Amino acid sequence: MLSQIRPAIVMTLAFTLLTGVAYPLTMTGIGQSLFPYQANGSRIERDGNVIGSNLIGQNFTDPGYFWSRPSATGTDPYNASASSGSNYGATDRRLVDRVAAAVDGRSTVPADAVTTSGSGLDPHISPENARSQMDRIATARGVDRAAIARLVSDMTEAPALGIFGEYRVNVLALNLALDGLTQVAR
Repeated sequence: MLSQIRPAIVMTLAFTLLTGVAYPLTMTGIGQSLFPYQANGSRIERDGNVIGSNLIGQNFTDPGYFWSRPSATGTDPYNASASSGSNYGATDRRLVDRVAAAVDGRSTVPADAVTTSGSGLDPHISPENARSQMDRIATARGVDRAAIARLVSDMTEAPALGIFGEYRVNVLALNLALDGLTQVAR
């Protein structure tokens, strides 16, 4: 019996060290050396302070900023620990009521302005959604709408490799660029 237990214990320890220690440390080292920005969460810093990530949306409510799409993370919008979609079906009354309230009588509204993403954390909005918010922002900041339109155009990201995904705008990056353009009129 000892002849069978000893190899089992040795193999368990060997594979624990290999897959539980050596492999994770190797992958962490490769990630840190080749992709440090991504490996550390794609953090965005301002004045030496981390203010967000390119990968997780934030809840902007000030009329002088672009607003992210709705978050499905519950009462604390864009809470990464509560990441999930709403799981409401297309005919679920709760979804229909929430979207109707968000549309608020407007005749045309970009879909991502009133619906959540699958994770509830999407940091991007469509260029159409960004353009639909330009009048509000121009009024709040006292800035020419054309300057904001140029900024939206400059900040629009193309699909990966030209074919994967859709055109999109990172809301945090856009708002930081907007702050660089002008300060919120108060």
